[in-house]
Amino acid sequence: MSSRSKPSVRAFARQLHLWLGLSIGALFVVVGLTGSILVFYTAIDDALHPAIRLQGAAPPPSWERVYQTARATYPDKAGPWRFEVTGAGGDIPARYYNPPERADRDFAPMMVWFSADGGQVLRRDYWGEYAMTWVYDLHHRLLLQATGGAILGWSGLAMLSLMAAGLTAWWPRKGGWRKALRIKPGAAPVRRLYDWHKQTGLWSFGLLALLTLTGVLLALPKESEAVLTPVLGPPAIAPTIDKSAPFDPAARISVDRAVAIAQAALPGARIAWIETPTVDRGVYRLRLQAPGDPSRRFPHSFVWVEPASGEVLGVTDARRAGAHDILLNWIHPLHDASIGGLPARLLAIVVGLAPAVLFGLGVMRWRRRMRPLGPEVSGRR
Repeated sequence: MSSRSKPSVRAFARQLHLWLGLSIGALFVVVGLTGSILVFYTAIDDALHPAIRLQGAAPPPSWERVYQTARATYPDKAGPWRFEVTGAGGDIPARYYNPPERADRDFAPMMVWFSADGGQVLRRDYWGEYAMTWVYDLHHRLLLQATGGAILGWSGLAMLSLMAAGLTAWWPRKGGWRKALRIKPGAAPVRRLYDWHKQTGLWSFGLLALLTLTGVLLALPKESEAVLTPVLGPPAIAPTIDKSAPFDPAARISVDRAVAIAQAALPGARIAWIETPTVDRGVYRLRLQAPGDPSRRFPHSFVWVEPASGEVLGVTDARRAGAHDILLNWIHPLHDASIGGLPARLLAIVVGLAPAVLFGLGVMRWRRRMRPLGPEVSGRR
């Protein structure tokens, strides 16, 4: 590229950054702020509902007892239940997907919390109807269900373009690195706004781009697969399991027995979720975290167990994943910063605030530059 063409590229990048910032900047702010809140969303939700927090040590739960309590408390809910194995003691979170009373929404499972011994229901709610899941839906789908997820995914690509354009517009010419990286002392207000905008963008760029990219991959799974497959090969095909096969409810093995069978099928793996069959058909599906799986809460190994015979019908082991699946397995723990422990989560909170700072500084600087001619307007960047 010739030296004569560089200013035009820089000018185009500057204009692109400006207009993308003014058009989608507010959306970027919402996504960033809600993302910062969601870094600790389960802990915040527990704090908002102190009645379900454990008092003292909890005995190991009998999963069959939890299951029986769920069936007895909600006899109209004959479908599968999903119980979360937190490993922390205390209340036992569970989900009943597709409750008929929320059929008008594409995702609104009934959320239930059982006592530590599994003998009683402590709390019941519906996804999206209490504070933290409302924030989650705003962050993930803009409160617009599947349509909002698609809008957010494509907007994420525009956000990546916004960041790339800002970096291109800033990129210093040869010999200008020192000047480009410093804050000019005694500068006019419009220049000070630029310097702070620049510094915030530079120091947050890497992690902010990573969080945005992983968000796009999560929001647009089909499009992401179409892009990744030619490069990394196709994702693994899950075992074909007949979930409609009936069985005799009287012959059903206990939930605890199904858990033991799954653990024997994947030695060394930790149970994360237990999905039961319906009252008289389907299978047990156990979700496990195998060693090396980056996601503790939503790991990527599965065991399917026939509910009458206890036969293992299929196994998916994350340790045998190909390149495509390995990448997919890392997306969620990278996006929610759960992979790096407390330091990564705290850093993710700070970076989630960056779009609000960038948008505020950018708008203030733009408004100052749009004023009628005056001493501040004439200040150089």
